[in-house]
Amino acid sequence: MHNSAIALLLSLVISLSLSAAETKEAKSLDEANKAKSESKSQNQIQSSNKSKIEFPVEKYKLKNGLTVLLYQDNSAPIVSFHKWFRVGSKHEKPGMTGIAHLFEHMMFKGTKNVSNKQFDYILQSNGITNNAFTTRDYTGYFEILPSDKLELVMQLESDRLQNLIINAENLKSETEVVKEERRYRVDNDVMGKLFENLFSTVYVNHPYSWPVIGYMKDLNSLTVEQCQDFYKTYYSPNNAVLVIGGDIQIPKVKRMIEKYYSSIPAQKIPEYKNIPDVALTEIRKSSSTSEIQAPVFALSFAAPGIGGEDNYALDLLSSVLSNGESSRLYSALVKKKQLVSSISVFNYTSQDNGQFVVLARLLPGKKIEEVISIIKEEVKNIQTNGISAEELQKVKNMTKKEYVESLLTINGKTKALATNEILTGDYRDLFKDLERYNLVDISAVQDVSKKYLSLDKYVHVEILPNKK
Repeated sequence: MHNSAIALLLSLVISLSLSAAETKEAKSLDEANKAKSESKSQNQIQSSNKSKIEFPVEKYKLKNGLTVLLYQDNSAPIVSFHKWFRVGSKHEKPGMTGIAHLFEHMMFKGTKNVSNKQFDYILQSNGITNNAFTTRDYTGYFEILPSDKLELVMQLESDRLQNLIINAENLKSETEVVKEERRYRVDNDVMGKLFENLFSTVYVNHPYSWPVIGYMKDLNSLTVEQCQDFYKTYYSPNNAVLVIGGDIQIPKVKRMIEKYYSSIPAQKIPEYKNIPDVALTEIRKSSSTSEIQAPVFALSFAAPGIGGEDNYALDLLSSVLSNGESSRLYSALVKKKQLVSSISVFNYTSQDNGQFVVLARLLPGKKIEEVISIIKEEVKNIQTNGISAEELQKVKNMTKKEYVESLLTINGKTKALATNEILTGDYRDLFKDLERYNLVDISAVQDVSKKYLSLDKYVHVEILPNKK
């Protein structure tokens, strides 16, 4: 057996020797120090420039192309470990939809050295929590752990980056899990159906058109060979970003990363090209029915992708329209007219392009046409008269609060660094957001409402109750 494999197994045995009392103590320590960490982080944020937040980050690359970000925060004995890959559902091919998300599941099925049951037990017995997620643009895996367990996590993660077991048995079991997830989240959920219909209607040629979870017929036809090829191609160090933050000593962590990751070979990554989609020249509509009591619908306007300067004004515009009970559409549609049970507006920014979306659930017996008419009236009002200074300040305050709160925890900061590095290629964009929101003025909000919210060129997707 290779020396590294022996070392891995020995360390697992040692780690498993933790007593129940020690494990409980580690978990309690994690929870007890969370408040302390948040308090110190909040003080650091509050003492910084009001329009800018920044903390020291070291970025470098291994020779095999692995991008590494490290930041040190010794306020609590906690480490956040994020390993993200530049692969999402947009990298799939027609007929293979859902493989990116399915593979997220496959990554928990065990390796040649550690079975799936051992993997779960090792993490749980050492007070480590973990999860994963897949989007249209990327896939992320993370652990939150006591700081003295960092090398253990690095051993486990580097192992499953090289030695994952991909066989017919694992593929069949995880395919069934994903198919059941699809039934629950899409086929039997009206909002899941609405979003699937929305993306397939908005995007005609672009791979954003298909759902992250995939189509059932494609899930049924995925092969072991396809999964093995996907693993070898996309789960390579030159396609990954590793972000480690918290109670670490950077020189020591760099030695660990060199030890466990430097020998993993880089792979040739297929070039991804953003496909220009069909421009909206009219109202594009999709209508379907379901076993529901009242209609739901979404309106989508073409918007910029990640990195577009107009996104800051669009974010604030969405808050003016629907964030809070005093927002324009909530006041008009929920409080005054009582036409909808919920209304939300959000600026959905993906890597390639985005959408400015209005989403509504109607009350039984109410008409979609009346709701859309009021939405258009409010949009026209902003396009003609703009918004008030009070509205702008309110939504800026809300946005700043959400931004600051998202960075109060070690894991929040680590995730934000990973997100920016993956989507823009530069984690430092995270530190520019507050300043960019601050620079948005009343005229900028009015300008983006005119530029993007064309009231005769948008996508309209609805689901109506079945006629009895």
